[in-house]
Amino acid sequence: MKALNRKLWRDLAQMKSQALAIALVVTCGVATFVMFLSTLAALRATQESFYREYRFAEVFATLKRAPESLRQRLQDIPGVGQVETRVVAQVRLDMPDFPQPVAALMVSVPDSGSHGLNALYLREGRLPLAGRPDEVVASAPFAQAHGLQPGARFYAILNGRRQQLTMVGTALSPEFIQQMRPGSAFPDYKRYGVMWMGRRALGQAYDMHGAFNDLTLSLSQGAGSQIVIDRIDELLKPFGGQGAYTRKDQLSHRFLSQELQQLGVLASLFPVIFMGIATFLLNVVIGRLVTLQREQVATLKAFGYSNIEVLGHYLKMVSVIVLLGAAGGILFGVWLGKALAGIYMAFYHFPYLRFALQPVTLLEAVAASLAAAVSGTVFAVWRVATLRPAEAMRPEPPQRYRETWLEKLGVKRWLSQPARMIVRHIQRQRIKSLLTVFGIALAGGIILTSLFQRDTVSYMVDIQFGRAQRQDLMIVFTDPTAYRARFDLLGLPEIKHVEVFRAVPVRLRHGSRSYRTNIQGMEPRGDLQRLLDTNLHPVDLPAEGLLLTDFLATLLDVRVGDAVVVEVLEGARPVRETVVAGVVKEYLGVSGYLDLAALNRFMQEGPTLSGAYLSVDRDHFDTLYARLKNMPRVATITERIQEIRNFHRVMQETMLFFTYIATVFSIIIAFGVIYNSARIALAERGRELASLRVMGFTRAEIAYILLGELGILTLIAIPFGLWLGRLMCHYIAHTMQNDLFRVPVVLVPQTYAFATVVVLASALLSGLAVRRRLDQLDLIGVLKAAE
Repeated sequence: MKALNRKLWRDLAQMKSQALAIALVVTCGVATFVMFLSTLAALRATQESFYREYRFAEVFATLKRAPESLRQRLQDIPGVGQVETRVVAQVRLDMPDFPQPVAALMVSVPDSGSHGLNALYLREGRLPLAGRPDEVVASAPFAQAHGLQPGARFYAILNGRRQQLTMVGTALSPEFIQQMRPGSAFPDYKRYGVMWMGRRALGQAYDMHGAFNDLTLSLSQGAGSQIVIDRIDELLKPFGGQGAYTRKDQLSHRFLSQELQQLGVLASLFPVIFMGIATFLLNVVIGRLVTLQREQVATLKAFGYSNIEVLGHYLKMVSVIVLLGAAGGILFGVWLGKALAGIYMAFYHFPYLRFALQPVTLLEAVAASLAAAVSGTVFAVWRVATLRPAEAMRPEPPQRYRETWLEKLGVKRWLSQPARMIVRHIQRQRIKSLLTVFGIALAGGIILTSLFQRDTVSYMVDIQFGRAQRQDLMIVFTDPTAYRARFDLLGLPEIKHVEVFRAVPVRLRHGSRSYRTNIQGMEPRGDLQRLLDTNLHPVDLPAEGLLLTDFLATLLDVRVGDAVVVEVLEGARPVRETVVAGVVKEYLGVSGYLDLAALNRFMQEGPTLSGAYLSVDRDHFDTLYARLKNMPRVATITERIQEIRNFHRVMQETMLFFTYIATVFSIIIAFGVIYNSARIALAERGRELASLRVMGFTRAEIAYILLGELGILTLIAIPFGLWLGRLMCHYIAHTMQNDLFRVPVVLVPQTYAFATVVVLASALLSGLAVRRRLDQLDLIGVLKAAE
């Protein structure tokens, strides 16, 4: 073994606890890197495979009714690959042993049993047989939520007629990886599902024999989607077309794509933070180690070792530490990646998971950690390695003595001698003290970033379902309904208050920007559904003018007073220009709001409703549910309390899993940073402290000098770390916002307290470990240091 290699292993043995702490920090960084990238790669590979194998459509369109003969004209559009027409309807189900109303989207499947597009992946059973109007296939998560097996029977309201159905199978579809009822932000498989029925059977139930009301199509290679969509809209407009749209606007795909985008943000953010801390630690630890070993470096150079050989020796030491941490990070990251992918599989319903660890991911993780390590140490080592041997053999000259500014202020009269030594050392070693403060602050800040999403969930629930949505139930009608339905609802004894709304699909345009969403017409001065301004205060609807959610205003690049073009996508499809009268704050979804009467005038219709918000007597929920289930025109019923439960469930299944992992990693990093700071301080001041012991200072006094400095720097670092953590939280929230939901930065006092306690506890544990080494200080050995 070469002499430098023997020195390498001896140095590592002497600093094994510091090396282990740094390796753990690297482990955290590599584990998060591997976890996120492996999960992201697995989900994308699974998504692409499922889409390809089961022929997920690329363009979608909904209409009122069109003859089947129109299909050939659609097929002849340049750029269209394959066209599949179908019948789609919202239905109500009466499930056994489940008293609450259940809704489902009923989609037709070809009677031939072969899908051209959006093919079904059968989990159990078979497809409906031609000529069997009572047979359906249910989505697998819906069947699982209700405990249904093939052969199960239940009733459905099809076009106002009650009919018994038999479930003959369960399936998954690339079109419904995420299944959510209209108007809901999260899935509820007990109350909403997707079902498939034979084309002839569903067409007859809805008087669609020889007709269709929905279509999907694929594009030829190289075809321009917008040109195809414009031609489709032109053909479907006489038949009540609501505007064709591409896959990127399809709800399930958009939800999944934005979730993967957020996962990619986390994959690029947290590993960078963790590896940045590791780089900082390595720079400080190795830099100070080389400074302490400057006499050894001089001796090596005197014996003929070149600067490159000395540099290589320390880089090899760093590489050993980093590779140890990277190995642990890869193993732990693979395990976490499989666990996280499993959570996403339970939320997004793929039929299989293609989890295959890519070698390039492992190489990127190791390369990133080594690059961080080298960049963090090469300059510190090179600075000492390039010293001339004669200069390097001399110890660094002592610091020049002078009174600190605190002493000049007269504070020293209240400070003991050890306390004055602490203050003087901090002020004289400004750079080292600032680096220590920065390292501890980073540790505290990363704890805040791992916890703020937990605080955010509670805040979003309070704003969305407490201040804004205050109804007990929301009902949506099967079709736009006359205003007298409001009085019919008020006539039910269980209902205390009713507020109605009209929802219209639109495309908003401003300049070169456009966005497809809904405009909701609301009653003025409503109390069950309130709009909040950017300061979260209730605002009234203006008699004229459009209110936009803040994120939609940003997407369209509009401000109050700007004009936007509103293109309605149903009915007569009027196109009007209207003024943006204000901006409102919402964290879930994006939409526009108009006064109900103004929207009815805009639509060139009489007083018309799409649904209603209800305040009800909670003691009579079951009675009201029974009444509403017998109303054929009621399509869906959403309970606010259940929406809150779904919100918490989804967050616990996805976001809060990472919160837990990040919190554990943050605690490890906090301890690693503070422990290394304490050990470095001990190594640098060992000779000084031993001299004080020989001069008569007690163990407690020298421990007070060393650990008192660490305590002061920790106390200085805590508020800076909390501020730094809040900045990182704002950055994360900004990068994760999208049109489905936005994450506000909310940090409750308990979170600040937890981060503070973790930092203080890490400082205490580090102090105890260093105090033990102080008690074992070899006074004679330390004082024999070469001069």
